Amino acid sequence: MAAPAVASASASRASSSKTDTFVDNKRKDDVRMANISAAQSVADAVRTSLGPKGMDKMISTANGEVIITNDGATILNKMEVLQPAAKFLVELSKSQDVVAGDGTTTVVVVAGALLKACLSLLTSGIHPTIISEALHKASLKAVEVLTAMAVPVELSDGESLVKSASTALNSKVVSQYSTLLAPLAVDAVLSVVDPAKPDLVDLRDIKIVKKLGGTVDDTEMVKGLVFDKKVSHAAGGPTRVENAKIAVIQFQISPPKTDIEQSIVVSDYTQMDRILKEERNYILGMIKKIKATGCNVLLIQKSILRDAVTDLSLHYLAKAKILVIKDVERDEIEFITKTLNCLPIANIEHFKAEKLGFAELVEEVSLGDGGKLVKITGIKDMGRTTTVLVRGSNLLVIDEAERSLHDALCVVRCLVNKKFLIAGGGAPEIELSRQLGAWAKVLQGMEGYCVRSFAEALEVIPYTLAENAGLNPIAIVTELRNKHAQGEINAGINVRKGQITNILEENVVQPLLVSTSAITLATECVRMILKIDDIVTVR
Repeated sequence: MAAPAVASASASRASSSKTDTFVDNKRKDDVRMANISAAQSVADAVRTSLGPKGMDKMISTANGEVIITNDGATILNKMEVLQPAAKFLVELSKSQDVVAGDGTTTVVVVAGALLKACLSLLTSGIHPTIISEALHKASLKAVEVLTAMAVPVELSDGESLVKSASTALNSKVVSQYSTLLAPLAVDAVLSVVDPAKPDLVDLRDIKIVKKLGGTVDDTEMVKGLVFDKKVSHAAGGPTRVENAKIAVIQFQISPPKTDIEQSIVVSDYTQMDRILKEERNYILGMIKKIKATGCNVLLIQKSILRDAVTDLSLHYLAKAKILVIKDVERDEIEFITKTLNCLPIANIEHFKAEKLGFAELVEEVSLGDGGKLVKITGIKDMGRTTTVLVRGSNLLVIDEAERSLHDALCVVRCLVNKKFLIAGGGAPEIELSRQLGAWAKVLQGMEGYCVRSFAEALEVIPYTLAENAGLNPIAIVTELRNKHAQGEINAGINVRKGQITNILEENVVQPLLVSTSAITLATECVRMILKIDDIVTVR
């Protein structure tokens, strides 16, 4: 058995020294196939949740938490993806979430379809580099086509902004509340746009406060601040203050502790009384300084070292008629000071009147179901921020409402950045497919062949939309193609009526930025996967 094996090995060595032409490409192809199939399976996982009739996913995390969502980025974020190439698609939906906020499912589905097209091109024996170059050209051309289709929009035209926000909400679990949430999102974004920098919106200026109880209908936008806390009225302090002077303090109103762990032994009562008296005087001295500036509302930052307030200090603050809100989170301080137009005070010595913020009313509002909130309204010289109070009957609904609201806010932000609207409902994808197909006939050689298969791949969006709505996808997409060939650019799938209509007239619109970034990001991701020919694991 051994002898022939040795003979054949030596023979192959001899033949390889003569002709060094045969290189083993099998492994490279296998790695590429494995990458593509892994990425495709991720894309198929979210494909069913595309569009207004898409299904929702129920995610059960390791610690027993349950999330119900329709948002592609959230689904992929929570999925434990092990294959390195499949992780690309998770990153892809994250980056779409950062750039545009909406279209996180679309971008993954498009990438999956492009990969499928690449697979058939690779099996035809076309080199990956050629495919990659053709993809790049096609994506540039696609962005041109989309820009040509787009309709300019003005920020003063509130109606079209609301239309695009409600389109983003239509595919979510809370879609029945889109009439309430869409205008709310538009108002919130427009109220934080800075006239000095009209193209930039920082969504951190919009704070979303979630409060259990009520229904999503009770969601409201508050011009001011909302704290999901009660007022500390242990000692009978005020719960409502008009013409408030508000201080945000980062020090503690409690007796000082020793810096190191140690115990003080007190031998007789007179010393103990002296200690208590000193404590009392110390706190009283602080409160007198606070009261001297006219301050009557205190927001106290959470403290790790010692109690921010003690019962004694609360008692004295109540006597001084100062409203106290304690345990303000550290990361909220920036937002609060920006809104109130005041400065945080780090030490009692720096407590000056010019560092205070002013508001007409600070009050504790009790909600119908026993929960309580603190609202600060009528703020003088308020910074460009706004707060949205989201209500819901259970945590799943509230979380999903918050995610959907975030998508709607992002959509309006896209329109502020790039003031163009485009039709939805699969119309832009079919138009792209048609124009790229026509352009492919002009190109020479392999490129034309590649571009044509990419053009066909883009039909996955209308196909999936029709499939998720329970329509006949083949008939619908064929009819759609026919309409576009006749020059009806804005014809798209109307999922509610189950037929092809002019989608712009049906108010199904999305920002141009969502579509263009989806196409460019998907092609970049696919090109990256194509270029990989080996996976090296380093232990």
